[in-house]
Amino acid sequence: MKPSDPTPSDLRSTPLEAEHQRLGAHLTEFGGWNMPLRYTSDLAEHRAVREAAGLFDLSHMGEIHLEGPAAAAALDHALVGSATAVAVGRAKYSMMCAEDGSVLDDLIVYRLADEHFLVVANAGNADLVSRELVQRAAGFDVVVTDRSASTALVAVQGPRAEEIVVALATEADAATLRALPYYASAPVTLATGARALAARTGYTGEDGFELFVGTSDAVALWRAALAAGEPLGLVPAGLAARDSLRLEAGMPLYGHELDTTTTPYEAGLGRVVRLDKTGADGAPVEFVGRAALAARKVSPPARVLVGLRGEGRRSARAGYDVVTPAGTRVGTVTSAAPSPTLGHPVAMAYVTPEVSAPGTALAVDVRGRQEPFVVVDLPFYRRATA
Repeated sequence: MKPSDPTPSDLRSTPLEAEHQRLGAHLTEFGGWNMPLRYTSDLAEHRAVREAAGLFDLSHMGEIHLEGPAAAAALDHALVGSATAVAVGRAKYSMMCAEDGSVLDDLIVYRLADEHFLVVANAGNADLVSRELVQRAAGFDVVVTDRSASTALVAVQGPRAEEIVVALATEADAATLRALPYYASAPVTLATGARALAARTGYTGEDGFELFVGTSDAVALWRAALAAGEPLGLVPAGLAARDSLRLEAGMPLYGHELDTTTTPYEAGLGRVVRLDKTGADGAPVEFVGRAALAARKVSPPARVLVGLRGEGRRSARAGYDVVTPAGTRVGTVTSAAPSPTLGHPVAMAYVTPEVSAPGTALAVDVRGRQEPFVVVDLPFYRRATA
């Protein structure tokens, strides 16, 4: 451990830390939290999510509520997307940008009622997002409340997730859960007696649910999910599997594909920016970063995020150089891993536009040796749907 690294006593703990220790998890620092990296093996946990289900502790994420008549208007000003356009019970992927258009965080906005929104932020950025929302909501008729410390979040992800989550709820809410569409949420009562917000969202490329409960209800929910899911192949899964799953699904990770040197357009996520959004009264909305993003949209990009498929067996790593077959540096790897599902290495990288077309042969400098990769469309993996 480096002298500057946080010690276990410096790290924040989720309400489920004792459960992870009981299950023999290897814990590691992530975003200032002590989190399970793996329980058994990265490969086994990854495959369980693709084939059956995985259980994740996401209680390190931030949960910030906005309530009041101007909640939608405040979020329209604070974020790049349109909160006004989100229907009650639905959710939208969005971003918070700085005035220069750079990404401060990517997040999910849930509309719980006409005047009530929940913003879920990444763990390492949660405090920043909370502070920024308070500042950006000033002058709007809205109350911003950070409930991260009192909220636990448990995710069940995989093709058998619906069966498991339905078994966790009361019979009265079973139909609600089955009918819940992707990127939607609903309040439910769990068989444990706890109230939960069930959202059909996730970060693995599979069907799944994220269950928000009070911290005092977290252990009972976790144990109930393990008991209900074990006969169906569910296993607890850690950060390592979560990372390889999201990479296969082409989902960005803040600090890798997104950061304060990047706008949504470089990341191929310009679709989440609503330059033309209007408020409830139909008037155009000025939001933080709009001018910079409008200029960036019409400017030639200096770099483009692409997928890379390895032609050999050696995987790249984040930070490695991407080069042409002639050895000219043209980019940098942001995320990389061997793909357990596809059987070959995959990576995401920022490269110059002239080498960004699918089918372009490139290489990654892996410790002085050029390993062959080819540009491919993202995502690498897309689940089969009925």
